[in-house]
Amino acid sequence: MKKIVILFSGSGTNLAYILENMHGREVEVVSVITNNPDAGGISHALKHGIVPVVIDHREFPDRESFDERLVREIERHRPDLTVLAGFMRILTPQFTRRVHAINLHPSLLPRHRGLHAIERSYEDEHDSGGVTVHIVSDELDAGDIVLSREVDKRGMDFDTYHSTIRKIEKEALADGIRSVLGMKMSS
Repeated sequence: MKKIVILFSGSGTNLAYILENMHGREVEVVSVITNNPDAGGISHALKHGIVPVVIDHREFPDRESFDERLVREIERHRPDLTVLAGFMRILTPQFTRRVHAINLHPSLLPRHRGLHAIERSYEDEHDSGGVTVHIVSDELDAGDIVLSREVDKRGMDFDTYHSTIRKIEKEALADGIRSVLGMKMSS
């Protein structure tokens, strides 16, 4: 079974989805790591018997030293893939050049890189929005695209669009993991 490490910063809904639907069946989640000691996702990990590692980025003098510590922790587990599931850190080459990782981004890249992507996607001139799973690279939200899922946003209010994006991102991330690891995609 392929081994993955999951990085998260917030509520951990994507982490929970992977733990509930893939862990122990398709992949082994060997570690979960957060940069936020108050992250809601900690409870999801504990519920599945995984003690999360907290590496608080505020305890480091710069991004590079944080990334170095993060990479050392990931490398201890020798994962086949590292998954950024709502990990809200801009990573340096210290990380990107040493860790094979994918990221979920809530827009159709290359549109709307960075923060507030759902809001910007909703307000743009396009009839559709969506989510993208991509390889993590030196440039923010610019790595090779693994897959995208599109949503026709015409006639949707923002709340409906937002909840639709949040729903499809979980399955997209799971399929992104499957794709990168050479596993069968969900039907």
